Amino acid sequence: MKPRVLIVDDEELIRSGLAALLQHRGVDVIGTAGDGRTGVTLTRELGPDVVLMDLRMPRWDGLRAIREIVQLGLDVRVLVLTAFDLDDDVRDALAAGASGYICKTVTPDRLAEAIHDVAAGHRVVDARLTERLIDNYLSSPGQRRTAAALADLTAREVEVLRLVAGGYTNTEIAADLVVSEATVKTHVNRLMRKLAVSTRVHLTVAAYECGLVRPGAGSSGVD
Repeated sequence: MKPRVLIVDDEELIRSGLAALLQHRGVDVIGTAGDGRTGVTLTRELGPDVVLMDLRMPRWDGLRAIREIVQLGLDVRVLVLTAFDLDDDVRDALAAGASGYICKTVTPDRLAEAIHDVAAGHRVVDARLTERLIDNYLSSPGQRRTAAALADLTAREVEVLRLVAGGYTNTEIAADLVVSEATVKTHVNRLMRKLAVSTRVHLTVAAYECGLVRPGAGSSGVD
């Protein structure tokens, strides 16, 4: 089933371009808005599955719009799509209630996949931002997991965790392991439950903490 998406961006060219690109990639664009306030109004009226939200906009910026959408209490998720990749923006957007954060340098195919992932209830953060956030996290003091945390994982779950930490998408993991994407999603959900985390970012942090992935080793995933 195609996710129903509302695009909120103050640049008309961006809105129309995104709509055209996504319609050919299994996404149903049901409306667009040029500012945060209108985006909230259309979210209430149209009930999209996902709101694709810019951050820097007039008449309510993206952060305020995200908070207002969350307050509506609807079954709708927000995916931030912005030109800004500041750590504070990422943290503020996720704290406000966004389900994902992607930079506008993303490819059309990766954006469509991120929309599908968010619509399915997953959190998505741009791979480069994830790496930077993890570096900052690991350089700060605090309690860390050890390799013992991997003891309850199956061999296949360890494989999936390593690939998630490498920045691979579910589609890429499925191709690498020669399994279905649904099977990969099942493994990811089990990993989140076993490691007591709720996002792919935190799965990646866990992989670094356990020594499964080493800082500076690089990733093979897409941005």
